[in-house]
Amino acid sequence: MIIFTITIIVMMLATILSKKTITDREKSSPFECGFDPMNYSRLPFSLRFFLIAIIFLIFDVEIALILPMILIIKTSNLMNWSMTSLFFIFILLIGLYHEWNQGALEWNN
Repeated sequence: MIIFTITIIVMMLATILSKKTITDREKSSPFECGFDPMNYSRLPFSLRFFLIAIIFLIFDVEIALILPMILIIKTSNLMNWSMTSLFFIFILLIGLYHEWNQGALEWNN
């Protein structure tokens, strides 16, 4: 209990002491050879790429959950296995339909 209390106190002190309180506009702006930057330094990011990446990640995780079911087919009840497989595939198809219905899969404007 004492070690836990000491650890919490040290962490709180480190947090308080490590905070930077003085912020300067010149120091937080991008530096370009001593001159003011010619243009905005951050490039715009297309949300379409981000949305496609998130959709890919979601469906990839679901496929990773379905693949081990092939190995389980020998050791489990066939009825339970088929119901679980159909449930996962049904969820996958509902998600695909929803994304298609919302227009997330269309690349045109």
